[in-house]
Amino acid sequence: MTQQQAQRRSGTPGAVSRWLQRTANARMNRKVRRGRGTFMGMDVLILHTVGRRSGQPRETPVAWFADGSTGGPDARLVVASGGGSRHPDWHANLMACPGEASIELPDRAAVPVTPHRLAGADRARAWQRITAAQPRYAKYQSKSEREYPVIRLTPR
Repeated sequence: MTQQQAQRRSGTPGAVSRWLQRTANARMNRKVRRGRGTFMGMDVLILHTVGRRSGQPRETPVAWFADGSTGGPDARLVVASGGGSRHPDWHANLMACPGEASIELPDRAAVPVTPHRLAGADRARAWQRITAAQPRYAKYQSKSEREYPVIRLTPR
């Protein structure tokens, strides 16, 4: 089996796929910084993390939803859907180095945040708000064998 075939079977993205993702992320980050932080009808922020293995700074555009609960008025919810098959790299980085996380909103400077993965009733309430705002997430979740993590990002 070739390396390319092994990557396809394992779900590991190939070089072209990684390049496309980096290019799309850089473009979305530029849009957010110019004050146009929406994509497909969703608000987008730039999540700043540190690579869990490399220690290098990472910037990832992520759709966010208002928390509307005990997280406070500035807390935001993000979903680690990652295309369905596995948690996205930003989620692993965020959970490995939570003290290094910050978010950047359109036309605003980065703000340090504390991430908290929701569980139980808190997750259920947050998931209901998310899917009410964007029903496509319920559709994505129904096609996946894993439960998508919902993370509350609370400004420090």
